[in-house]
Amino acid sequence: MSGLIPQRFVEDLLDRIDLAELIGSRITLKKAGANYKACCPFHDEKTPSFNVRPDKGFYHCFGCGAHGDAISFIREYDGLGFTEAVEDLAKRAGLEVPYDRAAKQEIQQARTLTDALDFASTFYQSALSGPQGSYARDYLKQRGLDDAIVGQYRIGFAPGTGTALFDAASQDLKTPLVETKTVSDKYGRPRDLFRNRVMFPIRNTRGRTIAFGGRTLGDDKAKYINSPESDVFHKSREIYGLFEAKQALKQLDKLLVVEGYMDVIALAQHGIHYAVATLGTATNQDSLTALLKQVRHIVFCFDGDQAGFRAADRAMENALELMTDGLHLQFLMLPQGEDPDTLVRKEGPEAFQKRVDGATPLSRFLFDRQSEGLDLQLPEHRGELRARAEPLLNRMPRSTLRDAMWHEMLRLCGGRSQWQKPQRGEWKSWKGERRDRVSEERIDVKLSKDSVLCLALLEAPELASEISELTTRSRQYGQARELANWILSQEAGDRRTLVRKLALDGRARERFYHLFDGIEHIPSRENTLAQAREMLNPNEEATRQQRLAALLRNFSNLSTEERKELKTLSSGTQS
Repeated sequence: MSGLIPQRFVEDLLDRIDLAELIGSRITLKKAGANYKACCPFHDEKTPSFNVRPDKGFYHCFGCGAHGDAISFIREYDGLGFTEAVEDLAKRAGLEVPYDRAAKQEIQQARTLTDALDFASTFYQSALSGPQGSYARDYLKQRGLDDAIVGQYRIGFAPGTGTALFDAASQDLKTPLVETKTVSDKYGRPRDLFRNRVMFPIRNTRGRTIAFGGRTLGDDKAKYINSPESDVFHKSREIYGLFEAKQALKQLDKLLVVEGYMDVIALAQHGIHYAVATLGTATNQDSLTALLKQVRHIVFCFDGDQAGFRAADRAMENALELMTDGLHLQFLMLPQGEDPDTLVRKEGPEAFQKRVDGATPLSRFLFDRQSEGLDLQLPEHRGELRARAEPLLNRMPRSTLRDAMWHEMLRLCGGRSQWQKPQRGEWKSWKGERRDRVSEERIDVKLSKDSVLCLALLEAPELASEISELTTRSRQYGQARELANWILSQEAGDRRTLVRKLALDGRARERFYHLFDGIEHIPSRENTLAQAREMLNPNEEATRQQRLAALLRNFSNLSTEERKELKTLSSGTQS
C-alpha cells in the first residue's frame, strides 16, 4: 500500500510534523541543546541514549540502534502499518491522504469487510443478552466472568440456527460476510460458520473487528474454531487482546503471551491487563515479530505438561534469530494441570504476578532444557550439551547476549569454572583442557576514524545520512563516505537488509572486500557506536581543541582571519 501514497505527500507530511512534539506526546523528553534525549522506548535502559533531532527530522538510539522519522516512530511505537501511520500523522496535521483510485478501492474494500464484521460482533453481543443467550450467559458466569469484562472484550453468542446472522444482515453486508467466510456458501446456500458458540471478536490495533474465535456450547468435535484467513485477517500477524491491553494501559512495558482467549480475559478481570494470545501457530516468527513491534519484554506462559514444554521449545528456537541486545524474553511454566485461567482464580492476582516476575530468562531456559537428562560431571554428557546448545547459539545474531551465552556454554561444558585454578597434580590435564577453549573477550583497540565510521555503518546503517553529511566536510573519511553513499543509494536502512545486499551484490562485495584489511581486532558494538556518536556530535570543547590544533600546525601560513580565530580560540571563548 505504501507505494500507492505519493512520495511528495509523504515528504510534505514529514516536513509539517514537529517530531519532538509527536514523540514527546508518548514519552518524556528532556532538552539537550537543540536536541532532546530520553530513555529509549524500544529497549530497557537506565541511562538515556535515545536522541531526537527535530531540525533533521529523525531520532536515533545509540543503545539498540532504533532510528527513523515520524512515520517509523509511529509504526514501531503504536504497532501500525505504513498506511495507518501516514493516516494518523495526516489527521494530526489536518491533511487528507491523496490515495490514487486503485488504493481508494482497496481501502474501501477493507472497510466494507470490517464494517460487516463489526456488524456481526454487535449481532453476537445482542444475541448473548437476549433470551436465546441464557445458556451462554450461564456458561460465562460459571467461568467467573462479570458483565464488565464481557463488555470490554465484546464477548457474544452465535445462535444455533443455521442462518441467524445472515438473515439479520442488510443486503449490502451479506456479500462481505460471505467474503470473510463468516457466512459460508460452500453448498450453494448461505449458512453461518459459527453456531451455538460463545464468540470472541478479534480486533486489530484500531479496534475494528477482523475475525472471530468461537467456543462450542455443545458436543461439537472442534471445541474452538477461528475465522478463516481473509483480506483483513492474517492469523500469524494478529494478537488477540492487544487492542484491549492498549486501552487499559497507558503504556505497554511488557506482554504476557498465553495460549487461549479465556486465559487473556480471566487475567484481565484479575487486574493483569498485559496478557495477550497469538493466533494460529504461537511460535512462528511472524507472531514473534508482531509482538516485538509492541514491546521489548515478552513473557511466554505455557502449561507445565509435555505439550507445554514442546511449545515453549518452539517459541525459544524461533526467537533466537530475532534476539538482539535490549530484548528480554522469559518463560513461565505453570504447574501441571493448571492454566492461567484456573491458577489466577485459585491463588489470586498477586501470587500469579509473583510467578510472572520470577519467570526464567531465555538464556537460563535454553541451558536448563538442553541439559535435561545429562550429568555434567561426565565428560561425555558435557560434550552432548555442547552438541545440543551450540547449533542454537549459532542461530543468534551477533550481540552481547550471544557472547555471554557462548561463555556460559563453555563454562558448563568445561566441567569447572573457566577461571578456577587447578589443584596440585592437575596442571597437565587442566592445561590441556584450557587449550581447547575459545576466548571471545573483546580487546579495546584504537582504529582510524575512517574505520570507526565504516564499522558504525555496518552496525547501524541507519546512520548513513549523518555520516555521509559528516564525510563531505573532510577528506580523511574517504572509505566511510563511499560506504555511506552506497548504503543510501541501496536504501539499506537496517542491518539485515545491508548484509543481504552485500552478500548478493557481487560488485558491492568486490568494491568493499578490503575495507577492513589490517584490522586485527574488532571493537564492541557499543564502543564503535559511542566513538561514532562523538564524531557526529562533538561537544564544543572537543571542537575548539581540534580547530586550535589544526591552526597551530599551520601557524606560518595563517591568514589574517585565521590568526584572529586562533587568538579567540586560545582565550577559551568562541565568537
